[in-house]
Amino acid sequence: MNCLFCRDLERAYEAALGEYTEARSSAFSQVYLDLTAQKNVEMERARCELEEHRLVCVSAGKTIALER
Repeated sequence: MNCLFCRDLERAYEAALGEYTEARSSAFSQVYLDLTAQKNVEMERARCELEEHRLVCVSAGKTIALER
């Protein structure tokens, strides 16, 4: 992928997913439901931003077309 914005959004999503996974697997996840829920919201927000950008990104469009 040549788009720097796509790469940044992808890194942000992967970081948020990692934090959410860590929060869910924590021994205290039941105690800290608010923290786990917040990490889930952050992860979903990052995923949505990445998907929305990919819909309009010329670079991502070319990459997706080549992968098919």
